[in-house]
Amino acid sequence: MKKEFATKRDKYKSSRGGYSRLLNLHCFQCNNVVIIYQKDGPGNLRRLYMDRIMAPEKLVGLQNENIKDISALKCNECGFVIGSPYIYKSEKRKAFRVFQDAIIKSVKKRKNYK
Repeated sequence: MKKEFATKRDKYKSSRGGYSRLLNLHCFQCNNVVIIYQKDGPGNLRRLYMDRIMAPEKLVGLQNENIKDISALKCNECGFVIGSPYIYKSEKRKAFRVFQDAIIKSVKKRKNYK
């Protein structure tokens, strides 16, 4: 049975127009699904906020860790480096800075999508 994910509703989603979607993020090198991520609002995917990562379990909850203890984001299959951790200063949120052309995104199909 596949796991269902519920989108998070908070001030960040509201400030970006209240529009969200779940994305499958694939490694550019081997096309393996690396992360399931909630993208709020329009625009390009430049950073991955750690509190918006839905899967895999080892990456969920990283926003509670010390930024120095978080390693670079890599593909589980081929080890390709996708991004590096940092704190996005304007919102004071922990995120991964996504390297250009490191991921391929696709919208995750879901029932009752809001």
